Amino acid sequence: MASDRQDSTMRISQQRFKLRVWITSRLWAQVMLGMVLGFGLGLLLSEPAGFVLPDTAEIIGHWLALPGRIFLALIAMVLVPLIFSSIVEGLSGAGSGEQLRSVGLRLAAFILATTTVAAMIGVALAQWLRPGVGLAGFSQGPSASSVPSQTGDIPDLPAPAAQVSLPDMIVDILPTNPTASIVQGDMLAVVVLALLVGVSVTQVQPERARPFLALMEALLSISMNIVKWAMFLAPFAVFGLMAQLVMRMGFETMLGISGYVGTVLLGLAVLLCLYLLIALVFAGITPLRLTKAAGSNLLLAFSTSSSSAVMPVTIQSARELGVPEGIANLVVPLGATMNMAGTALYQAVAILFLAQLSGVELTSVQIAVIVGTLVASSIGAPGTPGVSIAILVSVATNMGIPVEGMVIILGVDRLLDMSRTAVNVTGDLVAAVLLRSVGRDPVQAT
Repeated sequence: MASDRQDSTMRISQQRFKLRVWITSRLWAQVMLGMVLGFGLGLLLSEPAGFVLPDTAEIIGHWLALPGRIFLALIAMVLVPLIFSSIVEGLSGAGSGEQLRSVGLRLAAFILATTTVAAMIGVALAQWLRPGVGLAGFSQGPSASSVPSQTGDIPDLPAPAAQVSLPDMIVDILPTNPTASIVQGDMLAVVVLALLVGVSVTQVQPERARPFLALMEALLSISMNIVKWAMFLAPFAVFGLMAQLVMRMGFETMLGISGYVGTVLLGLAVLLCLYLLIALVFAGITPLRLTKAAGSNLLLAFSTSSSSAVMPVTIQSARELGVPEGIANLVVPLGATMNMAGTALYQAVAILFLAQLSGVELTSVQIAVIVGTLVASSIGAPGTPGVSIAILVSVATNMGIPVEGMVIILGVDRLLDMSRTAVNVTGDLVAAVLLRSVGRDPVQAT
């Protein structure tokens, strides 16, 4: 009897030890654990639970989110040198000019095609499920006197951007003041500058470029080392950010607009399956292998809602999937800035949701214009939290759709932002594995 009890105790101890090793040695397991615990704590701190006063809960939420804010601040601190050095290194190591053109054209085609398809998926689902029809308080359409005269009348709603002509838009892509672009966090300008510098490096004599490339290699190594330090905070960041999110939103809020949230999540699931299918058919990467290599990466992207913040981990995941270092350093930063198919899908659903709330019927031509506008704006959108809201308001205003329903979209934007970021990062990985053969030496490829 005593020996059986000892054996049972030893087995339990061994299982606990294995579980502890399993959790501490796998980042994705730590992130998942932090997410689950944060969700549970957020429910306990939420106002409907009634365990903590709202003011006290808000203070606790700020402290819980501190590791997450430090994590994002560390990543943001090295984001510009990391992106710049990664792209320059990737261009210099990608091979000949013909290979660079091949990578660029294929990546552009992939981004344009998947973003267009994603926007069309969003439109199709919104037209089919019609999540905005019949929602209490909005289905009758607002009266003329109740419509705000300006977007700024709605609290915390960003004002739409001014209409810019196509020639001005093309010129504005070029960073005339790189220092100002860095200070303002304009990642698109940083990417364009890095592309120009990287291509120029490949055109000069190797002896002259060697010191500059050595500097870029050192800058990349230093930036990645700081990112490694930040990754130690990842589980705690996920725990705190998730707890604060659930505490502020409340479970009932999600249930109240489950139709809209469900439509967006269904569309993102379809897009995710499409990415997995593309990786399987054209690159021979099974969904299991992709998930195993990028599981922690996708969970981190979900919790931080920033594809730029997890870019170093995405590069590492791409290399684990057999992508050459030069291609990973080039494709992933470009994808984190321009490959926003999940954002285009979300915005398509949100635009039609706003139209349905207000009783506005859109014609086929208007929907086609919306798809084209969202594709163009999503490709240039920086991979930071909340940026899609400003684009959404601008497109809705230009199409004559009342934006007072944005208060509903803003209420659940954080959750949907997290979901579409994970899908966007999956798209970056799929693009990298599709282009991995381009960066290989011809002898190795055969």
